Amino acid sequence: MFKDLLARLTGDATGPTKLAAEDAELAIAALLVRVARADDHYDQSERQRIDRILACRRGLTPQQAAGRRADAEAMEAEASDTVRFTRQIKDRIALEDRAGVLAAMWEVAYADADRGTDEETLIRLVTGLLGISDRESAQIRQEVMDRMGLPRD
Repeated sequence: MFKDLLARLTGDATGPTKLAAEDAELAIAALLVRVARADDHYDQSERQRIDRILACRRGLTPQQAAGRRADAEAMEAEASDTVRFTRQIKDRIALEDRAGVLAAMWEVAYADADRGTDEETLIRLVTGLLGISDRESAQIRQEVMDRMGLPRD
């Protein structure tokens, strides 16, 4: 299942394919997991934050969100190339929703109250791949920090 989805995401599938909305949401969830794992410290606070984000994005129950996160963890482990993976998400997600994806990534990065440079580096890479400017990313990051009650830099 995940190999077929990854093939569609990375353009490795033969013939034209269209990413279903549910597949796109799973791909976004996998990207959130990748951010959480970027610092080699994937803890319960990050899992809970991902679950809340997934539940809020599409009105999932807590159990459904946890199930989608578990699927995303498996998919993320199989997706070796962040660049190709993210570019394909960009091609299938509207610009206004990509800003929401970026905000969710910042939320996950700050979920464990440890601002890891590996997580920030990955988010900065993905920002450009999603077609979001550095200025807009900084604004989104500040909004997330304010919403989470974190001190500004």
